[in-house]
Amino acid sequence: MRIGIIGSGSWGTAIAKILTDNGNEIIWCVRSNEILQHLQVKHFNPSYLSSIEFDIDALQLTTNPVEVYQASDCIVFAIPSEFASSYIDPYIELFSNKIIVSAVKGILPSKKMLMNEYLQLVAEVDPKNYVAIMGPCHAEEVAAKKLSFLTFAAVENSLAQKIAHHFKTSYINTILSNDVFGVQYAAILKNVYALGTGILQGIGYGDNFQSVFVANAAGEMQVFLDQFGGNSTAKESLPKAGKINYSASVYLGDLLVTCYSPYSRNRAFGFMIGRGNSVESASKSLQMVAEGYLASKSINELNVNLGCSMPLALSIYKILWEGLSPAQAFHQIEQHLV
Repeated sequence: MRIGIIGSGSWGTAIAKILTDNGNEIIWCVRSNEILQHLQVKHFNPSYLSSIEFDIDALQLTTNPVEVYQASDCIVFAIPSEFASSYIDPYIELFSNKIIVSAVKGILPSKKMLMNEYLQLVAEVDPKNYVAIMGPCHAEEVAAKKLSFLTFAAVENSLAQKIAHHFKTSYINTILSNDVFGVQYAAILKNVYALGTGILQGIGYGDNFQSVFVANAAGEMQVFLDQFGGNSTAKESLPKAGKINYSASVYLGDLLVTCYSPYSRNRAFGFMIGRGNSVESASKSLQMVAEGYLASKSINELNVNLGCSMPLALSIYKILWEGLSPAQAFHQIEQHLV
C-alpha cells in the first residue's frame, strides 16, 4: 500500500516516523521548501521533533498535496482542523476510492463537521474507506520511542486492522474500534477540558480540585458521547458501536494525559488564559494550534440542538468566547461538581 501524509507539524512528523520505522515507504507533503530541503540534506524536520532522524530513502517529499493524492492508495491527514478544508476542497476529484486516515483532533470549525462527515459530503468518500486514529499519544513521546497506544476506528473491522498493521511498531500498540464518531468527539472534548485544567491551574487551584474537575469532565464527556457517539440515536447515519467502555485509553486515557501532561498544548494555552492573558497573546506565545479553543465553540454550537447538560464545557466556552472572568466561571463550576 502506498501511503501519503498531509501535515508536517509535530503529529504529522511523528506519524511519518512511525510509518517509516515499520518499513513503509511514504510520500509526505510538508509545509515549506525549507522543511523539505532540510529533511533531504539533514534528515530531520527543523521545525518539529528535530530529534527524529529519518531514513531518507523511505521518504518521497513534496510541498504539493496533489502529488500525494495522485500517488497514494491511503492518505493520512495530520493537520489542525481549521486548515483541513483547504486541503480537501480544491482536490475533491482526487479522493475517489482512496482510503482516508484522519489524525485530525477537531471539528472543522467553519463546517461544524467531523472529517468523515465533510469528506462524505463534498468528496463522496465512502464511510467504509475512512479510519480515525486517536488515543493518548503525544508526539514528543513517540519521538522518544516511549510505548504508546493508538486506536484505529472504522466502520469495518478489516480496514481498521489493515491500517493498524502499518502503524504497529515496538513502541506503538494498536487497538481496534468501530466507534468512528465517538472516538473523534472524545478527542475533541478532551482538548476542551484540558484547557479547563490549564485555566484552573492559572487561577491558583491545586491538584485536589483538578482531580475533581477531571473526574467530572469524564462524566460530562460520557453524557455527550452517549447521545452523539457510536450508540447515538441522534443521527440515523451513525453506525452502532455496541457496548462502549468509556474507561478505555481512547476515551478516559486520552482525557487524562491531555489534562495532566506537560506536553499538552491545550493545558498550556489554558494556563495562560487563567493567568490573565488574552486569547490572542496566548496563541502567539504558544506558537502552535490549541485545538480546544475552536473546539469549545463548535461543541457549544452542536450542543444547542442536542441539549446535553455540559456545564463545564459551557463555562470554558464562555471564558474563551464571551469574556467571562475565569475566576467567576470556576466559582460557578464549583457548584456543579460531585
